[in-house]
Amino acid sequence: MKYQPSADRYSKMQYKYCGNSGLLLPRISLGLWHNFGSVDDFGVATDMIKYAFDSGVTHFDLANNYGPVPGSAEINFGKILKENFQGYRDELIISSKAGHEMWNGPYGGNSSRKNLMASIDQSLHRTGLDYFDIFYSHRFDGVTPVEETMQALIDIVKQGKALYVGISKYPPVQAKAAYEILRSAGVPCLISQYRYSMFERAVEAESLPLAAEQGSGFIAFSPLAQGLLTNKYLHGIPEHSRAARATGFLKVDQVTEDKVEKARRLNEVAVRRGQTLAEMALAWVLKDERMTSVIVGASSVKQLADNLHALDNLAFTDEELAEIEGILRL
Repeated sequence: MKYQPSADRYSKMQYKYCGNSGLLLPRISLGLWHNFGSVDDFGVATDMIKYAFDSGVTHFDLANNYGPVPGSAEINFGKILKENFQGYRDELIISSKAGHEMWNGPYGGNSSRKNLMASIDQSLHRTGLDYFDIFYSHRFDGVTPVEETMQALIDIVKQGKALYVGISKYPPVQAKAAYEILRSAGVPCLISQYRYSMFERAVEAESLPLAAEQGSGFIAFSPLAQGLLTNKYLHGIPEHSRAARATGFLKVDQVTEDKVEKARRLNEVAVRRGQTLAEMALAWVLKDERMTSVIVGASSVKQLADNLHALDNLAFTDEELAEIEGILRL
């Protein structure tokens, strides 16, 4: 049976303008970093994309190296779009990135013009798209001049291969330069993507306020610390978890007793709020007015549904925030 999106999908989601732009993004976006590659269940991946869209999630976040194998998340997403979303392209915000290792040789994994230009063409081919809504420089590589990378992004927009551009994980000095170069060319940085969660708060010092000052939207990845801020690790390491499988970047030695104990105490706060730990952790990230959206990953429709329920309660009392801060400082 042909997929028919939920007729009331947009009433289920909250949206926020991205920085100083006129583009609305869902408060919760779906990332395809894990669970959408060639080693994963294509049927489950399809069901998650459908459920997300039925729930008003319009933004799907990719990168050229997402998989495994690298590139396979884009291929699978392209297949899902072709099989189920014909006629709905204009209701979707699809982003991809380039800059991390993708192919062999000296040009396959940096922030050079050579890499970005080749990467976006490859990514468009894999997904079957004519353009990306957002295309990011995935990182500052420490070598390529920011001017070179930003000029590539500017030209990508002018060539019609992307509508907007963004930066990801740029240190503050290079981020400020990027914002200024893009703005002066009439292609302002739409959005800045950084790791941010209760356990990873480095962006609060400079990157988050800088983005807001420069008119860029802000989107957080790994808001659940790759599962550490869920119920998954409260009682040890589950057999099929990311830490047990040693996939991605979460390793067994990162599931420390200190973080587990903090998660247990945070879970007590969440229970009193009528939320799961994951829901509260997402709500905590979204409480900041400068935060446009959070990118969640999911391995099942059930997990995705839990994450989306975070929107049911985004408000915190001063007492709750103080208690959370006390736990995080332990």
